[in-house]
Amino acid sequence: MTGLTGSALRLTVLIGESDTWHHRPLYSEIVHRAHAAGLAGASVFRGIEGFGASSLIHTSRLLSLSEDLPVAVVIVDTAQRVRAFLPQLDDIVAEGLVTLEDCEVIRYAGRGDDPGTADTKGKRSL
Repeated sequence: MTGLTGSALRLTVLIGESDTWHHRPLYSEIVHRAHAAGLAGASVFRGIEGFGASSLIHTSRLLSLSEDLPVAVVIVDTAQRVRAFLPQLDDIVAEGLVTLEDCEVIRYAGRGDDPGTADTKGKRSL
């Protein structure tokens, strides 16, 4: 989807890195479902420390707890498209936190959408 500017909705799914769906990382399943649904974009961010409903702190500083670090999957698109995607999370997110936040998209452009040319490293010049 190109041309996304103005009012939008940010969906954030906070889960554990070791969470899975059919032997596949849950964060990957969410990203692939968002892509298949035609949403504007999705990114996965790995946390270095955090806790959730279980109150167990997961941290990269302790080897025994570094196997399940927090992961945030962030998806931004129009409110209508994000809300239409929410039912797909019902079956796969058993534990974690799902939030929605209003946001404003200032710029949304892919490599071929931007004025100017891109060099071999993807940097733009006008």
